[in-house]
Amino acid sequence: MNYRRHLLLPALVLTLIGGWHLASGLAQTAGVPEHFSATYVDINTGRTGSIDIDVTRWSTSKEREALVQTLFTKGSDELLSALRDQPSVGRIYATGSIGYELHYAQQRQLPEGGREIILATDRPMSFQEIVNSTRSTQYPFTWVQFQIGKDGNGEGKLAIAARIIGEEADQLIEVEDFATQPVKLQDIKSHAGNR
Repeated sequence: MNYRRHLLLPALVLTLIGGWHLASGLAQTAGVPEHFSATYVDINTGRTGSIDIDVTRWSTSKEREALVQTLFTKGSDELLSALRDQPSVGRIYATGSIGYELHYAQQRQLPEGGREIILATDRPMSFQEIVNSTRSTQYPFTWVQFQIGKDGNGEGKLAIAARIIGEEADQLIEVEDFATQPVKLQDIKSHAGNR
């Protein structure tokens, strides 16, 4: 995963080659339900805390392919609609909050061992945000990406407000974070099954 500064917008861009790993040559594993706990550091605000993720099922290859093709052929707005139509695959929540549902969960084995996890969902927006049509409404996704080592520990990034852009010709997907920097996820631990 490469991080680079977008030339026009002051937002972090996470560049993903191969379109949600379609061209990676490494198969996504079906897996079983899993719980992840982590601490987060929001560099933008200085806030820290804990976050939990429950994955009740992993998205299928067919679901992944349909989402990627929707992005490539119909654009980001249609991707958002298609993602919302996906059944829930779990939940992400901070301690003391109800959080919100995830609609995409992918994992794949890494060549050196361990796994990479990608989670995505539509981002709940406040009534005021929608009515005022603030620039943040152009960032309707939440994107989580992290790696878990063979020991069950890991780290990664969370883009709370993101937009996803795809270029079919280059098989390139860019996830652009509305914030200056993504939220850092640390001390990620994998727990078998859900709580």
